[in-house]
Amino acid sequence: MKKLLLVAVAGVFVLTSCVKDYTCTCTYSGVFAGTPAVSTTINAKKADAKTSCENGSNSVYGVNCAIQ
Repeated sequence: MKKLLLVAVAGVFVLTSCVKDYTCTCTYSGVFAGTPAVSTTINAKKADAKTSCENGSNSVYGVNCAIQ
């Protein structure tokens, strides 16, 4: 029973430690060149933060967002 409890606690710790604060920075070119870069903080797992950040990119308007 003690071993099972130890494994369960370790599993919860591993799963919760994956969530961190990531900084998403969007830069502008083309029509919006010269616009200052915008940064925002995303609290999520790295893959989710990357996906969320990259959804802000728009090649038509020259917006490029990436995790820093």
